[in-house]
Amino acid sequence: MKRRRPLLIALAIVAALGLVGLIGGGIVWLMVCRGNSCPSLAGLEQYQPRQTSRIYAADGRFVAEIGLERRTLVKLDQIPRQVQQAFVITEDKRFYSHGGIDFWRIFGASFANLRAAGIAQGFSTITMQLARNLFPERLNAREKTITRKLREAKVARAIEAKYSKDRILELYLNQIYLGNGAYGVETASQRYFGKSVKELNTAEAAMLAALPKGPERYNPRRFPERAVQRRNTVLQLMRREGAISEADASLASAYPLRLAHRRGGTGETAPYFVEYVRRLLDEKFGKGLYDQGLRVYTTLDLDLQGSAERSLDRQLRAVESGQFGAYPHRTYEQYLARAASGGVEDSVVSGVSPYLQGAFVAMDPRTGAVRALVGGRDFEDSKFDRATQAKRQPGSTFKPIVYSTAIQSGRPPSYLIDDSPITLAQLDSTKPWTPQNYDLKFEGPMTMRRGLYQSRNIIAIKVGMELGEQSVVEMAKRFGITTPVPPYPSIHIGSADVYPIEMIAAYSTFANLGVRVTPSPILRVENNKGEVIWKPEPVIEPVLSREEAWLMVDMMKDVIRKGTAYASVGQYIHIPAGGKTGTTNDGADVWFIGYTADLVAGVWMGFDTPQKIMANAQGGRLAAPAWTSFVREVYERRPAPPDWPRPSGLVSRVVDAGSGLLHGPQCPSEDAYTEWFIPGTEPTRECSRRSNVVTSRQP
Repeated sequence: MKRRRPLLIALAIVAALGLVGLIGGGIVWLMVCRGNSCPSLAGLEQYQPRQTSRIYAADGRFVAEIGLERRTLVKLDQIPRQVQQAFVITEDKRFYSHGGIDFWRIFGASFANLRAAGIAQGFSTITMQLARNLFPERLNAREKTITRKLREAKVARAIEAKYSKDRILELYLNQIYLGNGAYGVETASQRYFGKSVKELNTAEAAMLAALPKGPERYNPRRFPERAVQRRNTVLQLMRREGAISEADASLASAYPLRLAHRRGGTGETAPYFVEYVRRLLDEKFGKGLYDQGLRVYTTLDLDLQGSAERSLDRQLRAVESGQFGAYPHRTYEQYLARAASGGVEDSVVSGVSPYLQGAFVAMDPRTGAVRALVGGRDFEDSKFDRATQAKRQPGSTFKPIVYSTAIQSGRPPSYLIDDSPITLAQLDSTKPWTPQNYDLKFEGPMTMRRGLYQSRNIIAIKVGMELGEQSVVEMAKRFGITTPVPPYPSIHIGSADVYPIEMIAAYSTFANLGVRVTPSPILRVENNKGEVIWKPEPVIEPVLSREEAWLMVDMMKDVIRKGTAYASVGQYIHIPAGGKTGTTNDGADVWFIGYTADLVAGVWMGFDTPQKIMANAQGGRLAAPAWTSFVREVYERRPAPPDWPRPSGLVSRVVDAGSGLLHGPQCPSEDAYTEWFIPGTEPTRECSRRSNVVTSRQP
């Protein structure tokens, strides 16, 4: 009985529509549309199908489309005659002679269904298809009932009575779903063939016309052989109807399937950036984003984006290849190969991938404009954005916030701290915490400057404890960190989770000499009439004075000039730049964040499920080379950045590096260096051989 039911439904529909044809349908329509259950055509004259919002880069180049239905509208006279013919001949060859219902097709389909003992052929006309596409809520195609089919026919007749065939065909060709997320012939042409519908050849026109029968079944990206067979069937139908010659049909049937190249598995440039923009716009505009055809002009620099993608990918592959030591995990290429072979694979659940990941953000510190953003290695495989959605420990990249708090509290860069063992009680454990430096050594008293550029954990912890954890927590908020930073001593070496984009943007404070700018990827949004409906203004927050910020910049230049980033950064770039390496104690996160006066960029690497990357995993070794590669490429195309002007209010003194005091005749000459001070913080006593070791309390 179950097998006969589709046949009975089909015959009942045929009988009802046959009755419509014989008696004009008045009684049938009254029964079917009672209670205003049939959609009204009122306002259809002004109807505009849902259009995608289009995203553009900062220079106006097109980047991507976003929307529930990806569609770009075109007028009928912009659609080649051959494309029109392909659809009409394939979907509804008597389109120009019927009034919305093709009764000859109904009877032909009924006999075919009888022979097959089921539904073998449909009989929807182009106008009937348009009706259910225009009113999907009222004419749900999944509702396999006589009533729905009759309502669809009723609306089709009404459309035919009100509009010309050309208008109906134009609406249909802009409305129809053609698979792969594409609605309408223009969007489908761009997505499949990388060109406008106006440029399609005969074979490509037939390929599009092959899709309405089964948009996903005949998707040429997923099922190329099946799609070509269906395309060739369409070509033979066109030949039979005289739309093309025998020779043209043969030539087109032999034409190879040439699909447009897809980037990142999505057909889009910068897919993580596009998704970041989409989420922000969704918060602002809601449903309007998906059906109003907005034009979104972003801050994206396509050249910088390309540089970021190349630099990150190259470095991740270098790490996996063993260039930095034995790599104990499965590589990305091995993951792809195993998946392609159909082997049992670690599934990507909730965006979590099993291979080494990375993130990269570059922004203009003067405006907050996000110029490049990479949220992972493969958007198609994992859409989780590690740049804006992941929470990771920043490790030593957090230390500049601690030292900024110290500078603002009146401690100069020459302030002396003892790098010696320390044991602390833990509130959430009976086991005490004994922090270590990365090299497991202690080097005695040293200045804050040296503690920063050598990234000594003990120095940062002791400075932070002197200041008080709450002071550092408050400073982190001013630097733009929105995630919770609990007031424990471990925060001074970066134990609190952060969003990478916020940690990277925090360094705009240094690049701008004291002013932090919130990152933003959007310049303006226009409606489909070209009117600006949203223009975000830069969010600027003063954090440090120019003098305080300049001292921090000078200290962070030393990280590159002679510190933990010298081997991977300082040896290769010779422009004014500051930065900080970062590594978590378990080696699960490695970072480098660096900046010039006109660019802030940061790199993170790690696994989605935190685990040790490899032995001797350090930000300076693994992450910093990607930053170096990026910056070198960027400044080959643009002028070198200016150095930061030293504020006139600072004063200099020749200081002894071993004591932090004024260098005197009794001090080792090799320890003398020039230090800069905010007036009132400079040392007043000279060092001597006896005073080379002093407490950190009195510089």
